[in-house]
Amino acid sequence: MSACAIAQEKLADYPKRPIRVVIGIAPGGGLDTMSRLAAQRLHERLGQSVIVDNRPGGGTVLGMDIVAQAQPDGYTLLGASDTLMLNGVFKRATYDVRKAFVPIAQLTTQPYILIVNPGVPAKTVKEFIAYAKSKPGALSYGSQGVGTNGHIGWERFKLAAGIDVVHVPYKGAAPALLDTISGQVQAAFSNTVSSGVHLRSGKLRGLAITSAQRGQMFPDMPTMAEAGVPGFELTNSYSYFAVAGTPMAIVRVLNTAIVRGMNTADVARSVAADGSEVAPPATPEQFKAKFDREYAELDKLVKAINLTLN
Repeated sequence: MSACAIAQEKLADYPKRPIRVVIGIAPGGGLDTMSRLAAQRLHERLGQSVIVDNRPGGGTVLGMDIVAQAQPDGYTLLGASDTLMLNGVFKRATYDVRKAFVPIAQLTTQPYILIVNPGVPAKTVKEFIAYAKSKPGALSYGSQGVGTNGHIGWERFKLAAGIDVVHVPYKGAAPALLDTISGQVQAAFSNTVSSGVHLRSGKLRGLAITSAQRGQMFPDMPTMAEAGVPGFELTNSYSYFAVAGTPMAIVRVLNTAIVRGMNTADVARSVAADGSEVAPPATPEQFKAKFDREYAELDKLVKAINLTLN
């Protein structure tokens, strides 16, 4: 029997038990929402239960560690945002994330919105900057954790705007959002998946969107560049990864199921309603090339702005 035939024979009964997707944030955030959507699509196409396991802590490093130490058999996956790259660039893990994980498929991509508690007397980004400058060190912003996209985005914003706002890290987007609503912190960068309903209800105020173009969900909201911070963009993506050493035949099965499950009209409409977009179809090899390229770009950016996690 050829090596190819042997590989196909071993793959024939995959998956034969439930698949676990570990995510390093608390329930309720954008990563949690999209990971569960993809898990449902995997279940429908593979015929096995796909369980999302929330393991918040360490700016998602706890969840990464659990997966990195798992058996490379396709039954323990990692659901991650771009924070995975940040943790790699800042060496917050004891391993090279590019070698510890195998990219399977990107699920969605979306921008953030600069949100503030309605008690903040600012209706625009320029007004917020002026208000922050009048109270240096008195305002605070919430993030999904140290070294996450929300944290890095805010540090970039602070440098660009010349303001002093205190960082308050949380164990995920959801608790940071709740404390922005309650006024425990005054501001945050939040994706539209998490904050859209609260912006519509008036519990939060959105000042600007962080994409290059205005979003369909809030077409009247200016981009950060239009609002007075030229060149500022901040986007995030959610993806699935396997453990290094997982047979590529299994990775391709998962990739095909995810890509086909996510690229349907109903999913596209569902995520668009929250201001997100389904990622274009791509092979595992194409996704890895994209991940490696963006990792290198992020590493260059962090060094350019001399940002450290003290």
